Amino acid sequence: MNSPMFTRTSTQESALQTNKVLRNTYALLSMTLLWSAVVAGVSMAMNLPRPGIIIMLVGFYGLLFLTEKNRNNSMGLVFTFLFTGFMGYTIGPILNAYIGAGMGDVILMALGGTALSFMAASAYALTTKRDLSMMGGLMLSLFVVLVVGMIASFFIQSTILHLALSSLFIVFSTMAILMTTQGIIRGGESNYISATITLYVSIYNIFISLLSILGIMNDD
Repeated sequence: MNSPMFTRTSTQESALQTNKVLRNTYALLSMTLLWSAVVAGVSMAMNLPRPGIIIMLVGFYGLLFLTEKNRNNSMGLVFTFLFTGFMGYTIGPILNAYIGAGMGDVILMALGGTALSFMAASAYALTTKRDLSMMGGLMLSLFVVLVVGMIASFFIQSTILHLALSSLFIVFSTMAILMTTQGIIRGGESNYISATITLYVSIYNIFISLLSILGIMNDD
């Protein structure tokens, strides 16, 4: 039978661990977002070309795999910054294209919308008493729909399909933010590198999707 003192100590240690993971996650997330912004700025200034689909897939999934594989050692941080730096590089050419088309205001609107979406989802996950893990099944279904939709988009050039996929990406990514944040609070996610990568990719997807939607809506 556990003594009250032991129970309190265990609870306090659990709370301290949760706070540590949450603090480390948001600190690392802030640094990676800043690093991505710097790399994106350099990419824009040097007018670097947009990577092809092969480079994009190899860079994304390769670095993502290496980051997750090394999440429990110091190399995990190295691969985290390599991954987020690569993603920042891919944003540079996209932003140059929008600026070249005279849609700089669309970039600002997408940034603002992304920030508001992240803050709102995080605030809800931090305060709600509802168990958000029930969204796991819905996320899996959405993931399948997104994969099928992306494959279809290679063969069907449709603005409606593109808008639908971008909207679903925003929903999927927002749900990922909700589940990851609550997972940290409830002890389901104890690795801050994995949590950071999930949140970063979600923010990246929301930004790119909003950029795409707003770009289409403002296209004359």
